[in-house]
Amino acid sequence: MKQYRGRIAPSPTGLLHVGHARTFWTAFLRARDAGGILVLRNEDLDPQRSKAAFANAMLEDLDWLGIRWQEGPDVGGTFGPYSQSERRGQYLQVWKQLLERGFLYPCTCSRRELSEIAQPPHDHPGAQVHRGPQDEGPMYPGTCRPETAADLSKQYNSPAGVNWRFRVPDGRAVAFEDGHFGPQRFVAGEDFGDFPVWRRDDVPAYQLAVVADDQTMRITEVVRGADLLLSTARQILVYEALGWPAPRWYHCPLVLDERGEKLAKRHDALAIRTLREQGRTPAEVLGTG
Repeated sequence: MKQYRGRIAPSPTGLLHVGHARTFWTAFLRARDAGGILVLRNEDLDPQRSKAAFANAMLEDLDWLGIRWQEGPDVGGTFGPYSQSERRGQYLQVWKQLLERGFLYPCTCSRRELSEIAQPPHDHPGAQVHRGPQDEGPMYPGTCRPETAADLSKQYNSPAGVNWRFRVPDGRAVAFEDGHFGPQRFVAGEDFGDFPVWRRDDVPAYQLAVVADDQTMRITEVVRGADLLLSTARQILVYEALGWPAPRWYHCPLVLDERGEKLAKRHDALAIRTLREQGRTPAEVLGTG
């Protein structure tokens, strides 16, 4: 059997909150109990929203919670995080492979056009399938999709300048077993449409970057929030397109606010930093005390 390799992958676009803490704690425990390795990855792809101050706060908060990882770049004798902003070459290779295999096409629709033509996704009966932070909103109706898949690698040497979408196999049921929620099933073209893998401002999108990173880092189980269950179906299609085996999946229940909505980084009152300043203990934040 392969050695267990898990990861925690926070994004430095705001302060970590209670929901992040409990998901990362679960990832830490699952790696520890399996006698495995936990990798820390700083998902700082977005140059406009990612801030060094949030990345530093992230490291401090994880340390305070008692979460330890065993792999990352050596920084003065300690392990720092891998940073997505330093891994562009890897993402370009994956973009090119998908392009050569006919899975990608350029999309010139503006945000305004998308808001006018996009279709609402189907409701899904699955457990806690909230629209997650990496969902592109209403389902893309295929406005720019060519009639047939094609290798466009001779026409495009770079992804810059347009949005690139992954062509999903309409009607294909994507099923997987989740370690917490059990059997999951989503249908391409009904639950989600053609999704972005590269942005027109030349930034790789989440669905491409996370697959590239998890493959390169040899992650055997992905532990994350339930709001990313739908993203898992998309990522399984990317794994298949590249001929890579997918990891196992474990999605954690979401921590909800008093209105029953999932926490966001705007919930400053539930930020780990705020709770620390109020004198809360790690056990109280993690719900283990």
